[in-house]
Amino acid sequence: MTQELLINITPQETRVAILDNGSLQEIHLERARTRGLVGNIYLGKVSRVLPGMQAAFVDAGLQRTAFLHASDISAGEAVARGEPLEQPPIQRLVREQQTLMVQVLKDPLGSKGARLTTQIAIPSRYLVFLANNPGVGVSARIDDAAERERLREIGARLTGDAACHGCIIRTASEDIPEAVLAREWGFLNRLWDAIGERADTAMAPALLHEDLPLMLRVLRDIVDDSIERVRIDSREWYDRMVEFCRHFLPGTEAKLEHYPGERPIFDLYGVEDEIQRALQRRVNLKSGGYLVIDQTEALTVIDVNTGGYVGHRTLEETIFKTNLEAAQAIVRQLRLRNIGGIIIVDFIDMADATHRQQVLRALEKYLQRDHARTQLGDISSLGLVEITRKRTRDSLQHLLCESCPVCNGRGYLKSAETVVHEIAREILRESRQFEMTRFRVLAGHEVVDRALEEESDTFAELEAFIGKPIEFQVEPLYSPEQFDVVLMSE
Repeated sequence: MTQELLINITPQETRVAILDNGSLQEIHLERARTRGLVGNIYLGKVSRVLPGMQAAFVDAGLQRTAFLHASDISAGEAVARGEPLEQPPIQRLVREQQTLMVQVLKDPLGSKGARLTTQIAIPSRYLVFLANNPGVGVSARIDDAAERERLREIGARLTGDAACHGCIIRTASEDIPEAVLAREWGFLNRLWDAIGERADTAMAPALLHEDLPLMLRVLRDIVDDSIERVRIDSREWYDRMVEFCRHFLPGTEAKLEHYPGERPIFDLYGVEDEIQRALQRRVNLKSGGYLVIDQTEALTVIDVNTGGYVGHRTLEETIFKTNLEAAQAIVRQLRLRNIGGIIIVDFIDMADATHRQQVLRALEKYLQRDHARTQLGDISSLGLVEITRKRTRDSLQHLLCESCPVCNGRGYLKSAETVVHEIAREILRESRQFEMTRFRVLAGHEVVDRALEEESDTFAELEAFIGKPIEFQVEPLYSPEQFDVVLMSE
């Protein structure tokens, strides 16, 4: 399996594409004006405490007040207040106007503000520093039991038995010497001390620590042995990334490669076309089947259809092969579109229980490649599968698109026939209330054409009934649903 990263950098935005054997798997985007907030540390002030929601709203200097749930307040603060280790009520943990050091867990999504935690975690290449949270954890992706034990012992020595800070040992730490991990632990401690010094002198709300820009974050978090190369189309940033690797990620700089070509790097690999396809509802499968993906505020629904695939043997075999192909395509689309939250997949009904289990196992296998945390449910009696995927940032659709100003996000418009009937009712209503000599209707081109052609008899009868002439005028700037009935008294 060959993976590579493509990094496209302009003054306005940075885009990172993750390719697996030439196929686009993920796209990350960060704009200069709206950089992501996840990982940033702020000194915030509690503006409201809501016992009914077991949460508080915190002013961290962002556009909207951020959300802090009681479960995201560190146990250390509860112990300091003399509370038991069980989750105490929010009003005992924080009070209005209290100053807190908080970290962003989730970027603002839609109308919701950012989600915060007081459980500060600072990631680096090999370790995650857990402030005021003693203990050592080892990444579950490290399978070798002896290596896990070695790393756990190293972590215990680094943090010390009576330490107030803990750490998580990341997957990239496998087979890394203790001296390298110790050097990184020292750096994280110095960084934490610097954040604490800024917090002592700052006035809330204030930014205390900002996470790395996207192109450096992917080097820290994504680039590992599975990544063969990283191609960057900016010479300036290539040099800066090489320097960053030499200081913090020794050995990684060999994977970096500057792309000097005149043709845009995303065009060269077909990434631009893939992004455009990722904004469409329908996803075609190679067999002739297809998926339909509908994102709503509450959840995402994915429907699997056989489409033009008729198979070669039995109907059950055709359905099974379509569902098996769909399982791989679904996971790729979840990663590519960065869909989070609850996902409901409506597979084609399979009568064979063995086929159902094989499709579920295939789905589970493909989900293991996903960097985001996922949970997978069983196939229900109706052929539905529930997936949850951790959401920390906006989906590709929300990043690149906005609601249609014509339909206001409904996804459909009233037909010209419906609007014509509304106009007729409005004319009849106003003829009974006002005195006028004639009516003038202003509407879009399709509506006026419908009124003067297919519905001409309707308006002729209406003119005879109200005893007033009705005129139509095309307004090119009107939307298909928009119209005005103007009362003319001359």
